Amino acid sequence: MDREGKVLVRTLPSSYPTELVVEIGEQMIAAFRDATAAQLPLSEIVVNYSSLKITARELRGGVIVFLAAKVSTERD
Repeated sequence: MDREGKVLVRTLPSSYPTELVVEIGEQMIAAFRDATAAQLPLSEIVVNYSSLKITARELRGGVIVFLAAKVSTERD
């Protein structure tokens, strides 16, 4: 995603909602900008949910975001 919030490349399946992709990217850009404004520059943000892992890296004002589904390792 570039610094204006435009998705440049997308490798997710077409069934994944575009609105959600844009929202995740915008939130990651905002987090990097807020950190820079607070003089706490970040290079990477990792967010873990129960079924999803989001990893974002800052790229010259833009962001690259990786979404990974979490697979349960528990056995019944």
